[in-house]
Amino acid sequence: MGQEDVGELQAELARLQQEHRDLDAAIDALHQSPAPDLLRLQRMKKRKLLLRDRIAFIEDQITPDIIA
Repeated sequence: MGQEDVGELQAELARLQQEHRDLDAAIDALHQSPAPDLLRLQRMKKRKLLLRDRIAFIEDQITPDIIA
């Protein structure tokens, strides 16, 4: 994997991590509302899980394999 590829992955990783943090804050805010929209909350949580999986995949791609 070239340096350019790693740079692109790191940029995408930073974007996804920010989106994950933003979703976390939005979910917390929705929980605090008097009548939370449960369907919206469920969709946000599902998106957050998808982001977490994508983040883990990209981190695995960036981290070199170490053979012990």
